[in-house]
Amino acid sequence: MLAVRGLSHSFTNGTETTPVLQQIDFEVEAGGLVSLLGSSGSGKSTLLNLMAGLMKPTTGSILINGEAIERMNENRLAEFRRSQIGFIFQSYELIPHLTVRENVELPLVFQGVRPKVRREKADSLLTRVGIGDKGALFPSQLSGGQQQRVSIARSLVTEPAIVFADEPTGNLDTKTEEEIIALLLELNGTLGLTFVIVTHELEVAKRTRRVIHLRDGRLVEDRRQEVTPP
Repeated sequence: MLAVRGLSHSFTNGTETTPVLQQIDFEVEAGGLVSLLGSSGSGKSTLLNLMAGLMKPTTGSILINGEAIERMNENRLAEFRRSQIGFIFQSYELIPHLTVRENVELPLVFQGVRPKVRREKADSLLTRVGIGDKGALFPSQLSGGQQQRVSIARSLVTEPAIVFADEPTGNLDTKTEEEIIALLLELNGTLGLTFVIVTHELEVAKRTRRVIHLRDGRLVEDRRQEVTPP
């Protein structure tokens, strides 16, 4: 599903070049549940932006479903990201003046999906993530955990090939963090979705079946582990 091959990236400021990632190689199988673990400055956020097509690498390749996204022009990449990539944000990134249902529907609006179909898909996903009765409310009327459930539903509405989660529990208390991780595990297991979860929290990484550990821009560990079902 995802292949990162010989990936290196540097930032240039005038005549000064700062390497951020160096020769990263790994693959994630379809249906995988992987955490990308690293402290601040490890390069994990840059790697996430590269994998999600928000930046182009200095060298190397990123393939999603067999397609090299760094070779795509801007129009093709935008279309690919809308249909093939889901994204869950730490800060939810919900639009405050839209209802919960409308927030979930929004990616389908950009795809030109009919209103009736959009509503049905949104309501189905809201039920699946445990807030089927909240569709008519606004984000400000929800708790942080409920807002993250909206963000998760929105990330799934286009039926993407892969979902990237950027510190999805970073703004949540311990109990709510556990509920959100359990939800991601359940969605991974029942829907067969591929998740890559970026985190600096070891407790979150312990819940995934595979941990890819970055330190100072290098991949220092890639291990598989047993996890307790949600």
